[in-house]
Amino acid sequence: MNRQQPTHSFFVTTVTVALVFLTGCAGNASIGKNQHAELLGQRAIYNDPPLQAYVNRVGQRLVASSDDPNGTFTFTVIDSPDINAFAAPGGYIYVNRGLLAYLDNEAELAAVLAHEIGHVTASHHNRRQAASVTNSVVATTTYVLTGSSDLASASTMYGGELISGYGRDMELEADGLGAQTMHQSGYDTDSLLEVIGVLKDQEQFQRVQSKSGGKPVASYHGLYASHPRNDQRLKTVVKAAGQLGGETQIDDPSVPGEFQRHLEGLVWGKSVQSERTENRYYHNKLGFTFEQPVGWTVRAGSKTIVARAPNGSAELSISIRRRDQKLTPRSVLEKNATGTLSAGVALDQFGLEGYTAVASSGEKSRRVGVVDYNNLSYLFDGKAQDFALEDGVLLSMIESFRPTLPAERQGSSGYYVHYIQVPRGATISSLAASMRIPNADAQLRLLNGLYPRGEPRIGDWVKVIQ
Repeated sequence: MNRQQPTHSFFVTTVTVALVFLTGCAGNASIGKNQHAELLGQRAIYNDPPLQAYVNRVGQRLVASSDDPNGTFTFTVIDSPDINAFAAPGGYIYVNRGLLAYLDNEAELAAVLAHEIGHVTASHHNRRQAASVTNSVVATTTYVLTGSSDLASASTMYGGELISGYGRDMELEADGLGAQTMHQSGYDTDSLLEVIGVLKDQEQFQRVQSKSGGKPVASYHGLYASHPRNDQRLKTVVKAAGQLGGETQIDDPSVPGEFQRHLEGLVWGKSVQSERTENRYYHNKLGFTFEQPVGWTVRAGSKTIVARAPNGSAELSISIRRRDQKLTPRSVLEKNATGTLSAGVALDQFGLEGYTAVASSGEKSRRVGVVDYNNLSYLFDGKAQDFALEDGVLLSMIESFRPTLPAERQGSSGYYVHYIQVPRGATISSLAASMRIPNADAQLRLLNGLYPRGEPRIGDWVKVIQ
């Protein structure tokens, strides 16, 4: 998708517009660790493991090219509709799903993360009092968990100070360092200007919306009085980063279409709650769930999901492939499993057909299985240091695999980001007519870089909210 203007915005009942930096000196690292634990405990993390893994991968690539390539950083997507990104002590960097919805590509995501990394590597926290940092972190946690700026403001820990960030010089330095990191990682540094334009135009959109209410307008740390592309100091640091020398030109690491695939189905607006149990893993996009034993962790990639015991004594990997309608689950397993199969059992669970067996090769045994669901086949491969001891757990996990129930589905009554191609004769107004959200016409333009005026071309891929 080509951005025609670097302009985006977002409007919900409570709005935040900023890339906020909240960190402290080494002695305050426990603040970030405790905040992260609280966010995890309150389920403030957005439940989309593949998206989380993708954001972390982009972030870690940037860290490797930063001024602290050996630093420890944790990148997390927060389940909040607000346009915001922030960092806490200890290298914990967060980006709200609300901001992701208004980005167009991986380079813009990299710009957000690189800016926050720049604050950390420049040690801007050393120029701020620890008490101020602590208050800001607590305020941010309160706001993320409750969604209420009033509660945070009541403690005088939210508002002007939080939005203002670190002042023009330090923010500009973070922008410059972020641009350098982007360039050294292969990303187009101009994407930093696009992202700052997203925030600046959100400020302008809020200004229009706030006229009648008389509420103050938030801004991107008060840095740019004009549009970012008209700020000469910003243009200078970004241009300088883009001209850094090197023996070889680093290729753009973005995979075409990958960013869009991860954003497809992203929750838009308020968080969507669902009736889910704690001892199960849920895959939102593919609509399946399985038992997650206590202490086990689950990491999901684009093609493989891996569940692992806390001590690494056992793991179950699930790979996904397109289903061959001519083959039964048993024939698929017999065709793909290595070793000799024994103790085979047909599975008929929750309306899904499958097959599981023990695969033996030499003295080693594994629990394998196949379950067909929709147009995909899910291949299970379980292994353990003590197979006889752990096989019962592995089998139970396979037998627990089922579709996500309607009451468990996230967003069954919410709104989502979807990509469509513009049909012949369509306009922003005609496309917005089906979007049941406030200011649909303006929001559609803002989502697609067409604000305040502009129309998509026939065949363009655009984001809509449904």
